[in-house]
Amino acid sequence: MAEALLVRREVQIAAPPATVFAFLTNREKILRWMGTEANIEPHPGGIYLLNVTGKDIARGEFTEVIPVHRLAYSFGWEGNDTVPPGSSLIEIDLLDREGGTLLRMTHSGLPDARECANHEKGWAHYLGRLEVAAAGGDPGPDRPRDM
Repeated sequence: MAEALLVRREVQIAAPPATVFAFLTNREKILRWMGTEANIEPHPGGIYLLNVTGKDIARGEFTEVIPVHRLAYSFGWEGNDTVPPGSSLIEIDLLDREGGTLLRMTHSGLPDARECANHEKGWAHYLGRLEVAAAGGDPGPDRPRDM
């Protein structure tokens, strides 16, 4: 059986689910850990638009929004034929655990192992920054690593 083409990550964040949810859905809070510009409408059918690096623009649409518990949105890159806007799916569940939040993320629908590896690096980088920011810290200037 072929291995599924997806990325799964979990991170424990020292903040309640409502705080973490705000860092995933509020434009100003998102920009503290990821991106240079954002247009986020967190409701089913709402836009997800994030200029991640100043030149790489992610675009999709929210498909599921359950406040403080779950987000799902389509995802892809403008100007990218391999992972075009809306071609993959990001699902994020927030679970109240050990005085904080366990964030479980699955990014599915990626076209090949190379893109899975690229997105795995990106998620490791940005979820680490989210962990710091949502817990009240400053992740510092973003310096994406060759993603």
